[in-house]
Amino acid sequence: MFRRLKIAFLIALGAIVLISATGCSGASVNTEPDEVSIVYSAARGSATTFSKCVGASSRAGVSTSDNSWTYPAGQRTFDFSGGDGAESKPLTVVSKDNVQLTVPGFSTFALNTTCSVLKQFHERIGLKYGAFFYGTETDTADSDHPDETGWVRMLNVYFKQPLDRAMDAASQEFEWKKLFNDPATKQQWEQRVGQLAGQFITEAGGGQFFCAPNFIPAGPQTAEEMKASKAPEKPQDCGQIGITLQKPVPPQVLVDAMATEQAAKLQNAAQQQINTKVDTELQSMEKLVKLLGAQAYVLREAIKDGRVQVVITDGGAVNVTPKN
Repeated sequence: MFRRLKIAFLIALGAIVLISATGCSGASVNTEPDEVSIVYSAARGSATTFSKCVGASSRAGVSTSDNSWTYPAGQRTFDFSGGDGAESKPLTVVSKDNVQLTVPGFSTFALNTTCSVLKQFHERIGLKYGAFFYGTETDTADSDHPDETGWVRMLNVYFKQPLDRAMDAASQEFEWKKLFNDPATKQQWEQRVGQLAGQFITEAGGGQFFCAPNFIPAGPQTAEEMKASKAPEKPQDCGQIGITLQKPVPPQVLVDAMATEQAAKLQNAAQQQINTKVDTELQSMEKLVKLLGAQAYVLREAIKDGRVQVVITDGGAVNVTPKN
């Protein structure tokens, strides 16, 4: 009897082990073309440690005790136009001549999904702000219904604030009228904003976490591959984010004043044309008076205007009769 119980116990134990092993081997992480995932081992009784990255459009087997978090891959935008769906209202800057301007626009970029960099971003920022779209520890979000709340909150801290600072610094180099009216100046300003924004955003995050929108990551993808790498991994230059700024908007009172100034300039130019015409006519009049005499000139003008009628008789006499 004891022997039969022992055999039954061993069979049951073997079944439990088999089911457990099958469950571990059957788990996986799947990503869409615009997603990447980062996986951490979290076995009971063990410390949570980095395991691997799963690139876009990939499937990787994981343990049922592992946790994963999924982030966006490929081109993303930060819209500060203030329109529907925008992440932010337009930003404000102050020009070199101390005029406050409102600037709508947007930025294009890509999250740096190089595995070693993504690991740093996840541990420093992603977990703190919940910047991932979904993960094994989230209940309501998945690949069909990602939760971007934390992502937007993170962008407003690590992207918007350094960008705002860069736009302020760049705008201090230009006068408001040139920013408002001169396309060449606006282009220089936009390029300057892009240079400073990349620098300030990297400083704010403590790493180059945001890259050019066409950035393609490279390098080892798992903890084992990183350890096996003989040479220390050098940070990959991932390019500069894209900045597109619309025409800055000054206070309406300055726009109105500039329109009034422009109207005055046009009126002055028109008056100068009138004055030139009058001067020309006076010079012509003086020449005719000298040539014909004053009375003859007056008569000529009266005839030209149709105010008198001139009749020359057969005898050569000239009769001048005013018209009624």
